[in-house]
Amino acid sequence: MDAEPRSPLVELAGVSKSYGGVHAVRDVDFTVCAGEVHALLGENGAGKSTLMKILSGEVGGHRGEIRIDGEPVRFARPADAQRAGVAMIHQELDLVPALPIAENVFLGREPRTRFGTIDRRRMVRETARLLDRIGVALDPRRPVEELRTGEQQLVTIAKALSLDARIIVMDEPTSALSAPEIDRLFAVIAELRRAGAGVVYISHRMDEIGRVADRATVLRNGEVVAEFDARAMTAQQASEAMVGRPVESMFRTGDGAGAGEELLRVEDLVVQSRRPGRRDPAGISLRVGRGEIVGVAGLLGAGRTELLETIYGVGGRWSGRILLRGEEIRPRGPRGALRLGIAFVPEDRRVAGLALEHSVLANTVLSIVDRIARAGVVPRRRERGAAQEMVDRLGVKLASLRDPAGSLSGGNQQKVVLGRGLLTEPALLLLDEPTRGVDVGAKAEIYRLLGEAASRGVGVLLASSEPAELIGVCHRVVVLRDGRSVRELDTANTTEAELLAFSMGEGAVEDLVAEGTS
Repeated sequence: MDAEPRSPLVELAGVSKSYGGVHAVRDVDFTVCAGEVHALLGENGAGKSTLMKILSGEVGGHRGEIRIDGEPVRFARPADAQRAGVAMIHQELDLVPALPIAENVFLGREPRTRFGTIDRRRMVRETARLLDRIGVALDPRRPVEELRTGEQQLVTIAKALSLDARIIVMDEPTSALSAPEIDRLFAVIAELRRAGAGVVYISHRMDEIGRVADRATVLRNGEVVAEFDARAMTAQQASEAMVGRPVESMFRTGDGAGAGEELLRVEDLVVQSRRPGRRDPAGISLRVGRGEIVGVAGLLGAGRTELLETIYGVGGRWSGRILLRGEEIRPRGPRGALRLGIAFVPEDRRVAGLALEHSVLANTVLSIVDRIARAGVVPRRRERGAAQEMVDRLGVKLASLRDPAGSLSGGNQQKVVLGRGLLTEPALLLLDEPTRGVDVGAKAEIYRLLGEAASRGVGVLLASSEPAELIGVCHRVVVLRDGRSVRELDTANTTEAELLAFSMGEGAVEDLVAEGTS
């Protein structure tokens, strides 16, 4: 780490916030010093986001005091917090898809010419500088809707940097980033520390905390339950503090029996003319057996999401062959894929996975309405029974099945999306970053469910940017690079370093071999 933390920059003292009779946060004390990175940890629903929304002016009506540079402040709206030097990078991206990158970065703060018109040239120039600072090669004039999720996440980071904030809250900033992009982000954080900024870093990736943070505070049920020196804290200590009990092995999803007879085969898949800015599969081959969990690795833009979308029938024109149970298939959209026994959990649960304004009940049974309907009518008892069984099985935390899906924490939203897929009783389950932004307890639960599905003979194809997850959960991993499958690895004999090296290219593999022989 660089210099020692200096004077307190922001202090939250005795902060509490309740919704009805539910305490979202209770008597929380939390400080960030100038030049310090303070990690904020906790399960989904522990109160982290509420606390930071209070700091950023998005949530009001709280008790307690916020002080910046020792002076009490109270924000009525996010703009007030921004003027005080507070910026927040949300886990759920707050971008306008139809607008270009530059207009998103300066939305509501557009620079003006001397004639009072928007200075678009300056916006593009300043955005290019910010993107270059975080090592992103993107045209500021490109619409955000053309970007992959990871690229959109980098745009939100550039947007926060454009505010020249002194206090930056980063909520799961690496959840959709590849390893090299994470390294670049950490270099930017180091620059911010040297400049005297304070950073609140929220993450469920325990391996990142020791690399980037100075201190760590753990919330559980809205209260502070532990504080650690982040550089000395172990993942086991943090996990047990978050869940309030000893945490058993995170991975190992089943008995390791592996594949039965072949379920899925993809041969030389090539996709033409999909969306601009996306990496199309350009020669992907792989296989998945019954009861086997196969991982898909690769850096951001390698073609993982596009592969899964094509198998599910929502890709563009493609060539090659996809065989399910030995029969060649060409799914025509989600309905056709579901009829074939294919279920899909997408990467962006809020945009592609859930109807946020609708109830948990409606979201859960959406994919099985045809199956449980009688003469075109869905019996309420069957609908509620199916949804309640899945909610109980997955341990979704909610007050009522009638709660809007958007009111749930990120981890519980992900469980609803996964539960809906499992309710279809699929033969093949496609998962794109299934634990993105999910806490340690929810991760363990998702891994357990995948193991149960595999033990019943379900084939699982899991795309993930986390090498530890791929090695810990999968029987085999297929590595993609530039839209092609370049390597298949047996996870029993593979390290995280090897997996990352094959994802990055031959030069990285040669460097790894040289290190091993030196």
